[in-house]
Amino acid sequence: MCGIAGIFNLRQDQPVNEEYLTSMTRALGHRGPDDEALFAEGNVGFGFKRLSIIDIAGGSQPFFSADHSVMLICNGEIYNYQELRRELTAKGYSFTSSCDVEVIVNLYLEYGTALLHKLNGQFAFALYDQRSRCLFLARDHFGICPLFYTMVSDGLLFASEIKALLKHPQVSRGVSLTGLDQMFSLPGNVSPQTMFRDISCLKPGHFMVVKDTFARQQEYWDLDYPTLSEPLKRMPDAYYEERLEELLLQSVRYRLNADVPVGFYLSGGLDSSLIGAMMRKVGDKSYASFSIVFPGDDEIDESRYQKILSRHVQSDHNEVIFDSEEVQRRLETAVFHAETPLRETYNTCSLALSEKVREKKVKVILSGEGSDEFLGGYFGYRFDNHRKHNGNGHGVKQVEDLLDEEIRERLWGDAGFFYENNERELEATKRALYSDVLNEEFEGFDCFRQSFVNKGMLRDRHPFDKRSYLDLKLRLSDHLISDHCDRVAYANSVEGRYPFMDIDLVEFMKTIPHDLKLNDLVEKYILKKISGKYVPQEICDRQKYGWVAPGSPELLQKDIPWIKDLLSYDRIKRQGYFNPDTIERLKKMYSRDQFKIHTSYENDLLIVVLTFNIFLDQFQLPGL
Repeated sequence: MCGIAGIFNLRQDQPVNEEYLTSMTRALGHRGPDDEALFAEGNVGFGFKRLSIIDIAGGSQPFFSADHSVMLICNGEIYNYQELRRELTAKGYSFTSSCDVEVIVNLYLEYGTALLHKLNGQFAFALYDQRSRCLFLARDHFGICPLFYTMVSDGLLFASEIKALLKHPQVSRGVSLTGLDQMFSLPGNVSPQTMFRDISCLKPGHFMVVKDTFARQQEYWDLDYPTLSEPLKRMPDAYYEERLEELLLQSVRYRLNADVPVGFYLSGGLDSSLIGAMMRKVGDKSYASFSIVFPGDDEIDESRYQKILSRHVQSDHNEVIFDSEEVQRRLETAVFHAETPLRETYNTCSLALSEKVREKKVKVILSGEGSDEFLGGYFGYRFDNHRKHNGNGHGVKQVEDLLDEEIRERLWGDAGFFYENNERELEATKRALYSDVLNEEFEGFDCFRQSFVNKGMLRDRHPFDKRSYLDLKLRLSDHLISDHCDRVAYANSVEGRYPFMDIDLVEFMKTIPHDLKLNDLVEKYILKKISGKYVPQEICDRQKYGWVAPGSPELLQKDIPWIKDLLSYDRIKRQGYFNPDTIERLKKMYSRDQFKIHTSYENDLLIVVLTFNIFLDQFQLPGL
């Protein structure tokens, strides 16, 4: 919906510098090109850039309470706002617009911070209560909408993107080494960690209250799966199928609410196809669909399935033709908007998709993210199931096995749970990549020596639920929905909406029996049963197919001068983060004819190094 920024000076008698606030706000112009608003009074300043979607004429922010004691700016959508509005109107509250997020103001007056338990939506907001002189920041359950913050000498700054914070002169520019280590170790950074030293991201499902010189953060929601010791009562299979279909249709219906054109991304897989088909049913009309195609590359091109679904729902289909040339052309822009190095190049594809969406004058896109994490779409769920039925394959444990178990116990609270990597072997790889200077400091920033998930939510849970929890926390929230979706969509002033990430739907999906999610190694079994009503069987029967795009080997094999320069021996040595000899060996290997990396299950180490160097340049960050 927009971009937000703000300044909250801790001293009541210190007025906000409006020049700084203006610079911060305008750095978010791509998120909201339709309107701009600035409000500064005393020690509080709010900035707002609007992407007009609901109540085009009357939805400008900030919103105020009737007595002007409470002020709100919000990035996002409140999908159940009509129900909430009726409830609040019955209690005597009034509204000045038809905009969805205005309900937050009156909800706060009625419920305080507990209002968060009433919301179904994607949001990041800032609310100032003049009566108590406190600032209230909050982020939605899954972290769909971003919210970054940092402390400076005068107080707290916040914004939808880090580039806005960097416009304030008191914000220093430096690389977080823990953030860099997470990029090699996990699917991406995990909130509150970012790639910038001293800049944090408010965790999904959390809020922050700042008053006087004190700031406190509190969790209001987490993905709390049933424990093994207190299992849920099993209902008939038909109940789960009918309820899942009902809630998913409701979620799609919510997300079609807009006063501007809506479309959908179509990968050719089950999730996006089902969303597109349900849009057709709920909206009772055709919508625009958008797909990436890779002509001549049968390994990754899905255009055949995209066309099958498009014909089935009669969508206005739009294709974006892509190859390694398109990757390198957009790579710098993708890094700039992601505000992080990349582990794969598909962000460039998503950037091209949102360009096409904007070209077609569509402002809202529905997409299928979230199904794999809650319904067992990834290979890891089948791997866990195989281990459960066939054992771990161990005889007598070796020293290496004991070391591996020690690390996993520390990370996950379960020595026998394998997430994605062999952490001990990965440490050896990272140490080979890092420079001598970083190796000397390694124990201080090694992310595997730090806590980044709540192990209490893994304890006494089924292996499927453990993996689902970790996939939400480590993959979906801060990687797929963040740099892979939000940043590259808003780069072209497009709002993404994700029907599988609906709080009512997710709360139900966690109660579905595991054998309806993964049945005899058939992933997303229950979703496939439902999908048979909506999409061609040819798509229902497809096995999970990960989104991939040409990686660093394809770029190196093109012998592109600027990429060669970014990975040159002298530059790597001068910057001081990586071992130039290791990088040279990787370059030699990746440059061989026909060498490829399958990014669905292999790490593209050089794409992280390459995009890290782009990241340094884009944000003028220093070497060591």
